[in-house]
Amino acid sequence: MIDLHAHLLPGIDDGARTLDDALAMARIAVDDGIRKSACTPHIYPGMYENDTEGIAAAIEALRQQYGAAGIPLELTIGADAHLTPALLGRIREGTAPTLNYTRYFLLEPPHHVAPPQFAASVAGFLAAGYVPVITHPERLTWIEQHYDVFLQLARDGAWMQVTSGSLTGDFGPDARYWGERMVGDGYTHILATDAHGVRSRRPELAKGRAAAARLVGEQEATRLVVDRPGAILADTPPTDVTPAPALGGVPRRARPWWKRLL
Repeated sequence: MIDLHAHLLPGIDDGARTLDDALAMARIAVDDGIRKSACTPHIYPGMYENDTEGIAAAIEALRQQYGAAGIPLELTIGADAHLTPALLGRIREGTAPTLNYTRYFLLEPPHHVAPPQFAASVAGFLAAGYVPVITHPERLTWIEQHYDVFLQLARDGAWMQVTSGSLTGDFGPDARYWGERMVGDGYTHILATDAHGVRSRRPELAKGRAAAARLVGEQEATRLVVDRPGAILADTPPTDVTPAPALGGVPRRARPWWKRLL
């Protein structure tokens, strides 16, 4: 499995605190079946002033530590980039990294407030040739009033990433409901851990993948954690990737998503 959202780099955001934490998180990931991870520290002006150069240097240092410890986890670059007016310019100039230097990047909306002109901002990234992967929409407190907005953004070409732990209840009943709904409705492109530590928010995908399989079947569950993340790392054009079920003319299941859980 491939995890494209993990806060593994020690000491540069609210993820791994120490090198020991980063090593322990990597061992958890490998034991769970994860073989590749994108290191995606926050880029949040005024709080986490990370940039491509610093993230790349931190990844190389951590890669050497993993090699010395014999941990077979492959690392690549990314960032959990908060939506700001300057973000598109930073991506264009290369100071905010995309995932593995591809057209795909993680876009984190504000958690508690729907941003003004959100759809227009996403459209701007798409028009510039980038594919925003919107992180954990199911965990946003404003999703209930704006669920249809996310579905339309997916139709327009944005990708949706649901956190694995949302499907297993780790983020509470609301996140589980909206995560299951977004996956079950067929608008989710990838699952990721959004891992932050060793004791909670661990780098584990297998349980979330199993939960997704109950909603959309084994083949689509594999696409969520292997095929589409791999396509991102290879910079495969979205038109050449198997779309999310609701976006590709795939016959829909006969029963509503929530009845599959009973």
